Amino acid sequence: MVVIFAENRSFDHLYGLFPGADGIANATAAQKTQLDFGGKPLPSLPPTWTSDGKPDARFPTNTLPNGPFRIDAPPINGTYDKVLPSPIHAFWHNQAQIAGGANNRFAAQGTLGGWVMGHWDGSKMEMWKWAQEYMLADHFFMGAFGGSFLNHFWLVCACTPTFPDAPASIRAQVEPDGTLKRRPEMPKSAMDGPVRVFDGQVTPDGYAVNTAQPPYQPSGVPPAAGGDLALADPKGNPVPPQTQKTVGDTLTAKGVTWTWYAGGWKAANADGRQDPKVKRALIYNREPSSGNFQPHHQPFNYFARFAPGGAERERHLKDYDDLVRDIDAGKLPQVSFYKPIGRNTQHPSYADIATGDRHIAGLLERLRKSRQWGRMMIVVTYDENGGYWDHVPPPSGPGWGDRWGPGTRIPAIIVSPYAKKGFVDKTSYDTTSVIKLITRKFGLEPLPGVRANAGDLTTTLQ
Repeated sequence: MVVIFAENRSFDHLYGLFPGADGIANATAAQKTQLDFGGKPLPSLPPTWTSDGKPDARFPTNTLPNGPFRIDAPPINGTYDKVLPSPIHAFWHNQAQIAGGANNRFAAQGTLGGWVMGHWDGSKMEMWKWAQEYMLADHFFMGAFGGSFLNHFWLVCACTPTFPDAPASIRAQVEPDGTLKRRPEMPKSAMDGPVRVFDGQVTPDGYAVNTAQPPYQPSGVPPAAGGDLALADPKGNPVPPQTQKTVGDTLTAKGVTWTWYAGGWKAANADGRQDPKVKRALIYNREPSSGNFQPHHQPFNYFARFAPGGAERERHLKDYDDLVRDIDAGKLPQVSFYKPIGRNTQHPSYADIATGDRHIAGLLERLRKSRQWGRMMIVVTYDENGGYWDHVPPPSGPGWGDRWGPGTRIPAIIVSPYAKKGFVDKTSYDTTSVIKLITRKFGLEPLPGVRANAGDLTTTLQ
């Protein structure tokens, strides 16, 4: 089994026009019509805001009708090869946007105004063709509310990292009703500026939910001067080493081979262990030549079991070059996870759609030509929605909803010689469905966070 984890696109954003799917044409007027802070319909979509809260002159201002719009059509005329803005995708913001399933607060409860309502005609993507040939799941939801950091945890452990000693400066300020406390400069209307709230990386009771850095290198927190260069400087508030059980642990306990492959892993390890005074090339460098490695996309690097210097780290955490070598040699482990380097993930603000589309489609072709193809199942999905609107409410209620999610709907494509061909699967899944499938396939110990009512992806197979 191979799991490929791309970045930050909702289902409607890329596949909302896919034939036979529950797409934008099925959205109700109420789901399309975005509401202002006070609950009234916005007169139009708000401007696309810049980082300083001013209208972005590159995009229409107060002229787009209230509702979804095509990015690749007038007046935007966007193209797949352009790097475009990235809406906020954070824990409390996602919940506020979903608005109990109404999905009508995306424009108001974000940082890029009306931009979140944009979508593409994805039919020109290579991955669209793979979805047509094999299987597209149109009710697959991100496992947790919010962003990449938390959803990578939910992919591997169906759990939320703990940070009990987090300082007050990085804890969110939350009202009794569970919403974020508003800042004094909060505008009266979303037409006047983006939402202003007291957000943070950590919940008041000590769970890390928004982007926070790993305790080990490679990390966005450099090593301490004169300290162990394999560790992140504690003064930078990295997440402490985690000890929860992961799917990697349950696979190992059963004797099942597995690997987490990551683009740029070897180079980022060398880069991250430099003296903190040295400018690092891969970590948080937005230059295209760097590849833009993202440490918070490497969930196993947060766990004590996979600390630097240990046998478990060497055995299970490897580079993209190792993935290519293992594919070509027919020596992939029984379970493989692959995280592309930043420029290949399709993440807005530092990656375009076309580059990641070609990269993932090319990898699928390589896998299909490999000697292991005859017994292979590939799941291509996204970590989360990137803040973009989607009209389908996340599942809720017993066996589904809990404090952490699930969040907004995301794309998922199943590629396998055993997959139903040309099929759109209507079963409800979330990110924990990947763990559920692996657990069922290999008879593993179940992880407690996996949602009881989430499908296990077996209905995608013939």
